[in-house]
Amino acid sequence: MERTESTQDTTAFNMPDWMIQFADQKREFNKRPTKIGRRSLSRSISQSSTDSYSSAASYTDSSDDETSPRDKQQKNSKGSSDFCVKNIKQAEFGRREIEIAEQEMPALMALRKRAQGEKPLAGAKIVGCTHITAQTAVLIETLGALGAQCRWAACNIYSTLNEVAAALAENGVAVFSWKGESEDDFWWCIDRCVNVEGWQPNMILDDGGDLTHWIYKKYPNMFKKIKGIVEESVTGVHRLYQLSKAGKLCVPAMNVNDSVTKQKFDNLYCCRESILDGLKRTTDMMFGGKQVVVCGYGEVGKGCCAALKAMGSIVYVTEIDPICALQACMDGFRLVKLNEVIRQVDIVITCTGNKNVVTREHLDRMKNGCIVCNMGHSNTEIDVASLRTPELTWERVRSQVDHVIWPDGKRMVLLAEGRLLNLSCSTVPTFVLSITATTQALALIELYNAPEGRYKQDVYLLPKKMDEYVASLHLPTFDAHLTELSDEQAKYLGLNKNGPFKPNYYRY
Repeated sequence: MERTESTQDTTAFNMPDWMIQFADQKREFNKRPTKIGRRSLSRSISQSSTDSYSSAASYTDSSDDETSPRDKQQKNSKGSSDFCVKNIKQAEFGRREIEIAEQEMPALMALRKRAQGEKPLAGAKIVGCTHITAQTAVLIETLGALGAQCRWAACNIYSTLNEVAAALAENGVAVFSWKGESEDDFWWCIDRCVNVEGWQPNMILDDGGDLTHWIYKKYPNMFKKIKGIVEESVTGVHRLYQLSKAGKLCVPAMNVNDSVTKQKFDNLYCCRESILDGLKRTTDMMFGGKQVVVCGYGEVGKGCCAALKAMGSIVYVTEIDPICALQACMDGFRLVKLNEVIRQVDIVITCTGNKNVVTREHLDRMKNGCIVCNMGHSNTEIDVASLRTPELTWERVRSQVDHVIWPDGKRMVLLAEGRLLNLSCSTVPTFVLSITATTQALALIELYNAPEGRYKQDVYLLPKKMDEYVASLHLPTFDAHLTELSDEQAKYLGLNKNGPFKPNYYRY
C-alpha cells in the first residue's frame, strides 16, 4: 500500500488481519440469514425491543392493561359515560398535550376568540371521524366553543393518542377511540357516534370517507338530513365524486383536500418533515446513501422526496401522470417503473391514494431488510393481505414495526401494517395542522350557514377568498408584512384590493 499524503508525519496504513476478517464477516452478514440463524436473531431483537422504550408509541402503551375499552365501565368527573376511551384517568396528561398544541395553532385559536361570541355553529350537530391527536382535539374543542355539539371517532386504528382521547371525554366530548383498535372496534366506534337515540347529526367532518360511507349505507334516512359534508383526504374526496357522478350524493360536500391551504401546506410541508420522523422512530436508520423509491409525485410525494434527497438518499419516483412525472424529472429524480428498481431499493414509500400499488409480486422480489411503508391515507396501497399466508412468518419487533419473514429467511420490515406512517408511528408538525384545521372549521361554518340554494347536491372546492383568509391568519406568527395594492395597481390587474388575488384556475 502506497504512502498517503498528509500534513502530519504518519506512516502508510496497512489493514490488519482482524479487519480483513471483519470485512469478510460483514459481507456475509449482509446476505440473507439462514433458516437456523434467523430464529435466534429474531428472538433477541424482539426481546430487546420489548424491553426498551419506543418513542413512536403513546407513552401509555406499556402500562395499560389488555382489557378492551368496550368492556370497561368508565365515567368522567361529571358523571357522563357517553364515551369509550382506553383510560379516562389519563385525561390530565392529555390536557397538557392539548395546551401545548394550542400554542402552535394561532389561527384556530384566533378563530375561536373572534367567533365564539357569535356562535356561528350554534345548533350544529357534528359527527366527526379524523385522527385523534392533540391538534385535532384543538379543532374539536374550537367547534364546541363556536356552538356545535360533537361526537367523534378515529379514522385510523393506530393514530389515536389515548391520553388526548381521555382529555376530550373528560371535557364532555362523546369520543369513541383508542390506539390499537381492531377492525370490528373501528366500525363499532363509528356506529356509537352515529346511532344515538334522540340525536340526529346535521354535519359530517370526515377524513377518508369511512364515516360518510357508513351513514350512507347503514342510515340512509339520516344521511338525507345531513346539511353538509367536509372531507379532507384524497380517498374520501374520491368516494364523494363517485357518489356525485352516480347521482347518489344527496347533500352538498366541501372538498378540503384540494384547497390550496391543504395541498400546499399540509400535504407538502407536513409530509416533508414527518416522513423522516416516522422512519427514524421506527427503524433508527440512517438515510445517507440509501436507495428509496417513492410511488407518487403529488404534494405528499414531493415532500417525501425533498426530505430524503436533502438527507443524502438516492431517490427514485414512480408516477402515472406525465405532468407530475415531468416535475419529478425537473426536480432531479429518476422516473422509473417499480419493477425496475424493486430488487435494489432499501425503502419503498407509497403516497398515491390508489390500491395495490405494491403487490405481492413486488414484495416477493424485494431484497432482504427492505423497509415498506405508506404515506397515503388508506391502507390499500400495499397488498398487506397477501402477506397473511401460512408460509410467511410475522414477528412484532416494536410498536408498529413487523418483520415479515419468507421461507428462505428473507425478511421485510413493514411499518404500521401499511397504514399511514406519520400519524401511526410518529407525530406531525402542529403549525401545519393549524392551517388544515382552520380550513376545516371555516368550511363547516360556510356549509352550515349558507343560504338554501347556494350549494347544490355536489362536491365543491373551498372558495379562494377563504383559502387566502386562512393563510393570512398564520402570517403574524412570522412577523410577516403583506404588501398592499394601490388603487391604480388593483385597477390595472382587475382585482379587488382585499382579494381574492388569484383566479380559481391558478396553480400555485
